[in-house]
Amino acid sequence: MAETIGSLVDKISIMELKIYHMQEQVERADAAESHRAACLAKLSTLTTQRNDLASELSSLYGAVSTGKKELKIYRQYKMYNDPVFRIPGGQ
Repeated sequence: MAETIGSLVDKISIMELKIYHMQEQVERADAAESHRAACLAKLSTLTTQRNDLASELSSLYGAVSTGKKELKIYRQYKMYNDPVFRIPGGQ
């Protein structure tokens, strides 16, 4: 599992926004019935995906909190804009 608690929360947040706006489309009185029906099908898929992510988050949190899983910290080492890494005379 390459996910972290933070990345799952981020994905769930994005999914919640998509669900919110898709629900708005489903409820539009000025939209064609075919549009609302298509949006309802998409809403169902988005809800399933959100629930899957929430379940994965719950499992991961449970495993971390009981010590069954330890999260790794992946460090990012950015070399751009750091004068220490500039090659003299380089471009």
